[in-house]
This record gives sequence, structure tokens and C-alpha cells, in this order.
Amino acid sequence: MAFLQPEIAIDLGTVNILVHDSGRGIVMQEPAVVAIREDGYKTTIVEFGRAARDMYGRAPEQFEVMRPLRDGVIADYFVTEAMLRYFIQRVKGRFRRAPIVMISVPFGVTSVEQRAVRQAGKDAGAREVRLIAQPKAAAIGAGLPIGTPTGNMIVDMGGGSTESAVVSVNDIVCAESVRVAGVHLDEAIIQYIRKKYNLVIGEPTAEAIKIKMGSAVEPKEREDMAVQGRDQVTGLPRTITFSSYETWEAITEPLTAITNMVKAVLAKTPPELAADIIDRGMALSGGTALLRDIDTLLTQVTGVPAYIADNPIACTALGAGRALADWHILERTQTLV
Repeated sequence: MAFLQPEIAIDLGTVNILVHDSGRGIVMQEPAVVAIREDGYKTTIVEFGRAARDMYGRAPEQFEVMRPLRDGVIADYFVTEAMLRYFIQRVKGRFRRAPIVMISVPFGVTSVEQRAVRQAGKDAGAREVRLIAQPKAAAIGAGLPIGTPTGNMIVDMGGGSTESAVVSVNDIVCAESVRVAGVHLDEAIIQYIRKKYNLVIGEPTAEAIKIKMGSAVEPKEREDMAVQGRDQVTGLPRTITFSSYETWEAITEPLTAITNMVKAVLAKTPPELAADIIDRGMALSGGTALLRDIDTLLTQVTGVPAYIADNPIACTALGAGRALADWHILERTQTLV
């Protein structure tokens, strides 16, 4: 039981880390960002989470603000382990015993990547580390009845990758993933503005544009936003007016990659499960599910109704937490090593 053995579930994302504590629900949501300082041959971690993100583009040269995960998998083991330790210690401070930790990982990760996540969790202070595929956790968190012999489709759109899966009888029947998601939409906006206006902007500015004016379908009304950056030619600060139409045009290509991946999953779905999905629709989770009209785009492209799950950002963490409670059932169909 949770009061005897602490249990923590972690949605280890490229952009955000969410932590679920059994008995308390979501207890932490922080950017998956770390600020480090290079001093000769010594690397020192300075800040984690929001404090580190606030340093992005504003810190002296000796500081590096980085995401230790890329496309949902570990890019820097040392920094990831330190970040996990920091978040686990913050949550488990009231417990004496080391916790059992459930960590979500992308569908289709290699055995080497799985072992890296598992070892990082143990090195960070977990007594036992369990892994669950992100689309499966997201489906549980979205409230889909995955334990029944029916077709349940989830499209989990995070920061580093987008995954779509059909789940039935507590297991993934078919799934696909593409390393295109929220971060890549930001990068597309950066490249568009650089190419069209010779203006260099940072990731925070691109993200602000996406949040304010981003749309998955062509906007019906024009919105404008003043965008500030550095002129590539003169090197001086400059301000341009950027429109919602340009934002939509900038992100069309990565969105096409996402819709093609969803269509590929539907093409592999067995007929009986496909009939269930047509009736039930597909659930959308993850931070990119908050992009304006993304449900409309997927419905238009696939012909299957799409809807945004309740609290889409927290779906994976909530599902991983519930999976801990039902582990005696789920582990029988667990395919991760």
C-alpha cells in the first residue's frame, strides 16, 4: 500500500516532467530543463526546472541551459540522472523508504534506451523502477477502457515526439511514432522567420507565437503579434509584425508528418477495432493537443472524430500513477524489458 511503500510515477518528457504521488495525485510539473556551468573539466549543475528555463538566453557564456532528453529519450545520462534525483528527492522527502518509481518511455524505444532510463531511476534513489509505454499510460490517464476487448485510440502529442496507438485488453495492438511534436513546431517557426525576415528569434519567442496564434487549420481571422529578434544582416535588434496566417503556414509541414503517422496507425488497425474507433473517436493528449483546432485537423484528415482528453498535459503522468496501482493486472501484458 502507498502509505507503507511510497510509489511515484514520472512522465519523463522532452519539455516537461510531471510527477504523480500515490495518494496525492499530480504533485509537480516542471520544465525538463537544467542549467549547468562548465568550469574547466568540472561540470556543475546550477538550476533545475523553471529556474533553469528562466535562464535560457539570459545567462553568461559559462552557463549552458539544456534539455537532457531529446525526442523523449536520454541525450545526456549524467544530467538526466541528476534531474531525476532532484525531483524524486523533492517528492519523497516525507518518506523514509526508497520509492517504487514508474517512468513513462516512448513506444518502440530500444532495450539499450530502456536500460538507461531504468538505471538512471535507480541511481536517482528509486528502490525499483518500472517502465510503461507513453501511449499506454496516456490512454489510461485519458480514461479509455483499455481493459476491455474494444478498440481505444490515443494520440499522444508531447514536446519531442508524437505517438499514436490502438489499445485493447490492456495491451498495444498497433502503434506508430514520429519524432515531431511541440519543440519541432517551435523550430519550424524559427526557421520560417529567419528565412522570410532575416530575423533570429529564440525558442521562448517561438513558443509564445505558437501558443498565441498557432492553429492546425487555416485561421478564419487574422491576428498579429509584434515579434522581436536580432537582424541577421546588421546584428541589431529589430521588431516585425507576424500574423496568424504565417504561423499556420510555418507549422504545416510538421503537422503533416503527425497526421500521416496517425493515418498509418489506422491503416494497420484490425477491422473490428477500427469499427470501435469510428464509434468512439480518438483521444488527444499531451501539450501539443492544446494547439488550436488540432482535433479539427485530425478529424478532417482521417474521417475519425478526434477529441481532446481532459487535462491532456497530465494524462501520461496520471495514467502511469494508475498503472502502479493496477500493476498486478498490467504486468501480465507488459512488453518492456
